[in-house]
Amino acid sequence: MRSLALSLHADRPLDITSWLWALDDARRRTLETLAGMDAALIDVPAGPQGETIGMLLYHIAAIEADWLFADVLEREFPEAVTALFPHDVRDGAGHLSNVIGQSLDEHLARLATVRSYLHRELKSLPDADWRRVRQMTGYTVTPEWVLHHLLQHEAEHRGQIGWLHTLAKAT
Repeated sequence: MRSLALSLHADRPLDITSWLWALDDARRRTLETLAGMDAALIDVPAGPQGETIGMLLYHIAAIEADWLFADVLEREFPEAVTALFPHDVRDGAGHLSNVIGQSLDEHLARLATVRSYLHRELKSLPDADWRRVRQMTGYTVTPEWVLHHLLQHEAEHRGQIGWLHTLAKAT
């Protein structure tokens, strides 16, 4: 029987653990979407601007890392995270960069590594920082909003991944 109850991290305040659970549930659903997918279709350009499933997986991980380090933690990426992203997320025209030649396993490992950083850093984030407003160039942001955004971001791209998979199979 499928459980629809939250499985919260008992070592953090309820609001943070709820967001972490929601993020992990979104990731579980993304992994379900990818399960059984023909790995040969990861780099097949199928979207209107030549998007691929691999490009979206790279993008999801890069955006998660960027929001975590730049906005929540207000610091540079650690070297190990920087090494995960040898390509800019977007090209000069603002489209997702053409990241090809990486296996589904490589994309999944990148997603898992970034998520492990997110968990580790948020578990050590002082409670007072959870809703502390960060003043960025052109906007203000809180960690709480970042997690909301990451949840939406992954869910939207998960739908796009499913659509690209359908289009790639048809080519």
